Amino acid sequence: MAQTIIDLLNKSTEANYADKFCRGNLVSLPAQGSLIATGDLHGHRRNFERILSYADLANNPDRHILLQEIIHGGPQDSRQGCLSYKLLFDAARLKLDFPDRVHIIMGNHDTAFISDSQVIKDSQEMNLSMRLALEREYGANSAEISLAIKQFLLSQPLAIRCQNRIWLSHSLPDDRRGEQFDRQIMDRKLEEEDCKRPGSAYLFTWGRKHSQSLLNKMAGLLDADIFILGHQTQKQGWAKTGDNLVIIASEHNHGCLLPIDLAKSYTIDQLIDSIVPLASIS
Repeated sequence: MAQTIIDLLNKSTEANYADKFCRGNLVSLPAQGSLIATGDLHGHRRNFERILSYADLANNPDRHILLQEIIHGGPQDSRQGCLSYKLLFDAARLKLDFPDRVHIIMGNHDTAFISDSQVIKDSQEMNLSMRLALEREYGANSAEISLAIKQFLLSQPLAIRCQNRIWLSHSLPDDRRGEQFDRQIMDRKLEEEDCKRPGSAYLFTWGRKHSQSLLNKMAGLLDADIFILGHQTQKQGWAKTGDNLVIIASEHNHGCLLPIDLAKSYTIDQLIDSIVPLASIS
């Protein structure tokens, strides 16, 4: 059982690196087909299932899906250990089923796991909570599984850029540290140090409360017009924050997804009008 999981994660890591649309840490999608964009999942299995039902990848061969922040949250074991790794394993299986159409991007909880740094959610230190649950389920094999999880998370790209000039990532560097961000990180393989403060993968996944000035600067740096991000909690499932930024969330009962026609240009209001509540999907 443990070796099956390790093999799954190792193969999915290879699939991330082999994604034909990915160069370095940036997925560049063509001007055809569609993309189903989602926000943080944090172990929410029912919403994951709804997203897959809506995307129907098997019957839509030119459709892509973006997933992010799968770990840390959701079901717990009998000792309050975090079981979100089970959903991560399912996402890894999905990547193998549709290797060039499932794109799982890096989030701040991923960088925390990679760097083994503390990250608090709902008053729990989530890395410890998940590792203890792994130890209880897999015993002596848990360390090797944790290493395979780490390598899988490190293989995730940082962002998706569409030819219609929509940029999707977990977050962006914030106003305090924007000057420290190195755009060249998009063009090379990530290292563990990149995920530690003040590495550029860390800066790119932890930023909050972006000013319009910062968004305008990042639009020029990243050659994009509109940003679709996750990371920041949205109780109603989404929010427009600034002239060119929409934040979406998928980890609770008011979560949503955003379908994007890759051949179409959008205004930010047109994107907002396209948002689909996950609760509306059977």
